[in-house]
Amino acid sequence: MKIGLLQYSPAWEDKEVNKKKIADILQKNKTKIDLLIFPEMTLTGFSMKSKELAEDIMGNSFTFFQNISRGKNLNIITGIIFKENNKIFNASVFINKNGKVKSIYKKIHPFTFSTENKNYSAGTKTEIAECEDWKIGLSVCYDLRFPELYRFYAKQRLELLTVIANWPVDRIEHWRQLLKARAIENQCYVAGVNRVGDTGKLIYNGFSSVYDPMGNELLSVEGKEGIFTADINIEKVKMVRNDLPFLDDMKLI
Repeated sequence: MKIGLLQYSPAWEDKEVNKKKIADILQKNKTKIDLLIFPEMTLTGFSMKSKELAEDIMGNSFTFFQNISRGKNLNIITGIIFKENNKIFNASVFINKNGKVKSIYKKIHPFTFSTENKNYSAGTKTEIAECEDWKIGLSVCYDLRFPELYRFYAKQRLELLTVIANWPVDRIEHWRQLLKARAIENQCYVAGVNRVGDTGKLIYNGFSSVYDPMGNELLSVEGKEGIFTADINIEKVKMVRNDLPFLDDMKLI
């Protein structure tokens, strides 16, 4: 499966400008992709204006990405500020190539350091998206610091973990090392998609990356905007787990 990582610099809290920026990036892409992954809160940046920006499943942001998936015939994982039952969540949303919303993961670990916990509710469960015979575990940014979440995913023997993020440059080495660690310990591919740009308060340099089940770096992109691709092979996951059956000894205590 060929995955694409869309790394870009979103205009702060301006959905319409960001839709145009994404459309321009998509227009330049000539590579056939099976799964395209966007950064956290794709159309807004990491905003705490949750009440103003939140949408339910019928909202314009959902429609925008559904139209992309149908028009480009590709599966999508994107970040949306999601409203459901009077609660607001920082969500990772999987939309299949037919434009159907199939999975919505609600971020389990709000980032209290930035008051995210005061503006967003915490999710309570994992979410696996099924895509082209792959089982994909969804997660968002700060989740990456909590390895126990990914152990629950590994227990379900998924093949790909995705982390969508707005992870600033000051802590970018944490991002890179933790992505690699999650791949090694769970014996699966890990794709992390981060933004780039300068908000005036924080600077982001991306390093959107893909690691294989042995922790080898397949892709890492610093500072650039665009769609960057990597080929991943489900048989590689099976081979590593068969040759090194470490997950069989996992005990969640």
